[in-house]
Amino acid sequence: MQSSDFSELRYPLFPQLPSQFPPQFPLAGISPPPYHHLSTPYLIQELSPQQVTCSNSTSDEADEQQVSIINERKQRRMISNRESARRSRMRKQKHLDELWSQVVWLRNENGHLMDRLNDFSDRHDRVVQENSQLKEEASELRRMIVHMQINSPFQGFTDLDHDHPSIK
Repeated sequence: MQSSDFSELRYPLFPQLPSQFPPQFPLAGISPPPYHHLSTPYLIQELSPQQVTCSNSTSDEADEQQVSIINERKQRRMISNRESARRSRMRKQKHLDELWSQVVWLRNENGHLMDRLNDFSDRHDRVVQENSQLKEEASELRRMIVHMQINSPFQGFTDLDHDHPSIK
């Protein structure tokens, strides 16, 4: 490398940044050592702290902005998730309340149906008992009629047995 080429390849690894020094003082009064054309790492060291800081601060600002955007998205997502979870809990609570309301209504309805069933069962038992008593009375009355016919001096009562088949 020649020294005339040096100014063109001055900072090949970093983007060109405006310098605070005039062009005639590219390194702020620091002259390169005589062996500068042999050492590439020294080219990186030639960056002024101001330029490194500027480059780092720009990338730091970009990084901070990215981190800020990411954090803001995380925060919004967290808030959104909380709201979604709250709405979900409210829906579940509403559903649970509706189910409990149905349970209460069904228990009440079940109680009414049980009362009606017990009432019908009691009526059925009374009807069966009354029917049994009526059958016994009918049987007793038949025996009495048969006994009366046997002991009766009249023949007319015997015809009643044939006219009404239910009497036996």
